[in-house]
Amino acid sequence: MLKTNVGSTDRILRVVLGAGLLIWFFFDNGSGPWHYAKLIGLVPLLTGLMSSCPLYSLFGINTCPMKR
Repeated sequence: MLKTNVGSTDRILRVVLGAGLLIWFFFDNGSGPWHYAKLIGLVPLLTGLMSSCPLYSLFGINTCPMKR
């Protein structure tokens, strides 16, 4: 299991940003690579829901106020 390293403010921002990009993807009738680039919203959405970011672990970043 991944270590929790995403704090509550960070989580909220990630979920809102990820959900916003995905909503924009599904309701926009665009085409081309920029339309499909909005699917990157899955990454912040999933990392926000899991409270863990693999890149944070790689770089030693921790925004969670829990004791280490």
